[in-house]
Amino acid sequence: MTANKLLYKKMSLNELIVLAQKDDYRALEELIKREQKNIFASFCYLTKSGDNVSDLTQDVLLKIAKNIKNLKNPAHYKSWSNQIINNVFYDSLRKSKRMVNTVSLDNEENDDMQAVQIPDKRCRPQDKCITSELDKVIKMAIYQLPEPFRIAIMLRELQGLSYEEIAEATSASVGTVKSRIARARGKLQENLKAYI
Repeated sequence: MTANKLLYKKMSLNELIVLAQKDDYRALEELIKREQKNIFASFCYLTKSGDNVSDLTQDVLLKIAKNIKNLKNPAHYKSWSNQIINNVFYDSLRKSKRMVNTVSLDNEENDDMQAVQIPDKRCRPQDKCITSELDKVIKMAIYQLPEPFRIAIMLRELQGLSYEEIAEATSASVGTVKSRIARARGKLQENLKAYI
C-alpha cells in the first residue's frame, strides 16, 4: 500500500468529504469504500427482495459521487446521504409497482424473501446456520413493520442517526420519530420474543 493511500485511510469522514468536494478522486474513492457497507446494509433491511440491493447501493453511491459538491456542510453528511437512500428506495418502490412480477424458472425456491449471505470465515458451520436462520427471522420481522416504522428504526439502529437527523431525513417531527421508533421496537420485541 502506498503512503498516499494510507494517508487517505487515516482521514476522518469530514476531511474526505472536503477533499472530494475539491475534485480529489482518491478522497472520493475512500469515502465510497467506507460508506458502501452501510448503504448495502440499509437496503438489506428496507427491501423485501435481495435481488436489487446491489443495484440500489450502486445508485446511491453514484448519486453521492455526482452530488458531493452540493453538500454545504460536511457535518450533515449522514442525514444528506440517508435522504439519498430514502429517495432511491422510494423511486424503486414506485418503479416496482409499475412492473409485472416475474418468477425465474431456474429458481428452485419459491421464497418471497431471499437472504443476502455474507460469509464469516470465523464461524463454525452450526454457528453460521443458526446465525443465518436468526438473521432471516429478524429481517422478516423488520420488513413486516409498517414502512415509516421500518425506516425510522433502520436509520436509528443501523445508521446511528439522532432523532433530529431522522426527523430531517423523513420530513417528520422529532416527536413522531420517537413514537415510530418506540412502536417499532415494541413490535419487534413482541415478534422476536420466541427467538431471542
